[in-house]
Amino acid sequence: MFTTSLGSTINRIYPMINDKLKCSCVKHLSQLTEKQAQLMRKKLPQKKPIKGVKHIILVASGKGGVGKSTTAVNLATALKSVAPNKDVGLLDADVFGPSIPLMMNLHETPLINNDNLMVPLVNYGVKCMSMGNLITEQSAAIWRGLMVMGAIDKLIRGVSWDHTDYLIVDTPPGTGDTHLSLAQNLPISGVLIVTTGQKAALGVTKRGITMFKKLNIPILGIVQNMSTMKCLKCSHENYVFGDSVQELATQEKIDTLFSVPLDPVITNGCDSGQPIVITHPESSQVKVYKNLAEYLINLLDIVNSK
Repeated sequence: MFTTSLGSTINRIYPMINDKLKCSCVKHLSQLTEKQAQLMRKKLPQKKPIKGVKHIILVASGKGGVGKSTTAVNLATALKSVAPNKDVGLLDADVFGPSIPLMMNLHETPLINNDNLMVPLVNYGVKCMSMGNLITEQSAAIWRGLMVMGAIDKLIRGVSWDHTDYLIVDTPPGTGDTHLSLAQNLPISGVLIVTTGQKAALGVTKRGITMFKKLNIPILGIVQNMSTMKCLKCSHENYVFGDSVQELATQEKIDTLFSVPLDPVITNGCDSGQPIVITHPESSQVKVYKNLAEYLINLLDIVNSK
């Protein structure tokens, strides 16, 4: 295969070269190409499971400010609520803008166990780890490339995640090195895409979906956050940013779409470290998160049974 392709290329670019020299070029170049392929295969990172973790679920968004971390926090607490016998973890993979410590009201520094692994901090029954728990609030992580990847690897491999049924990973916004590193190094069960109906968000959301498809990561569904707002006088619901998310889901052949309304109770809860799933467990807003949690549990159970 390599020989035929290289021979054709040499004939096309250098027709004046004599046949003996062409054969020599093809022979040496084909060997070089095969060696390069072997080296590339060796250097490609192998997907290695996190010890004790059954399912890894990414929560991602193409754009910042769409409520991705809010969704991750309420999903994690909803999973624990609907399946109290399951162990749930929440990993903050946003090294530069960690928000999980604030939203989960966890500001301590994690302890180190006898295996020299960090012990996750726990609140509301959810195990959490974030770079925000390892640096002070006034500090800024001024890192690039390999340092960022090293920090994320520490949060993944340097933490005792034992006996975790569902690990929710709150990823940074966009489509950068963090997502590629996670996809290449971890066996990811799927990704949940968070967006609003705003055109500026939908454009980058579509690029994010394309990236995850190319990385062969299943798209578990789309969460349209801040979808509607209820009028305080007449209770009529209006779309805040439009209703184009359904159109995007149809285009990308994603069947599952969850809509979360714009509600001050949701945002205020996360800002105060008290997620709405904990403070208003019977509300209609929490029902959406619990439906999402039950959907993921059932979906992953089906995948496991195959």
